[in-house]
Amino acid sequence: MLNLGLLVIRLVFGLSFARHGTEKLFGWFGGYGIKGTAGYFESIGIKPGVPAVILAGLGELLGGLFLAAGFLLPIAAVLIVGTMVVATITVTGKNGFAITAGGYEYNLAIIAAAVGLFLTGPGSYVLF
Repeated sequence: MLNLGLLVIRLVFGLSFARHGTEKLFGWFGGYGIKGTAGYFESIGIKPGVPAVILAGLGELLGGLFLAAGFLLPIAAVLIVGTMVVATITVTGKNGFAITAGGYEYNLAIIAAAVGLFLTGPGSYVLF
């Protein structure tokens, strides 16, 4: 049951995280793509926007897919934690903890999941 539980956590967090990367990189799922997201990044002080979006989008996409697959879990965890730390510093941190106020609560939950999986390992159900 432990391995099945780890798989569920990896799939939910990993695929959700990867989805955010596709929004930034490709404009999928209602996202704004590279140019649209770059404009937002620059409006909050992250410049130059296009390279920052590409890095963030790749971090989310690859980190999420690696996590879901149980592949290169230490790299997946670093990509996810790094992205969430930057999001907390640049966007949600100033709003306090509560997600209802735009705070960093969910960012912290994602960080905890990534760190927890890093510490426990991916379990037996992995693609690679």
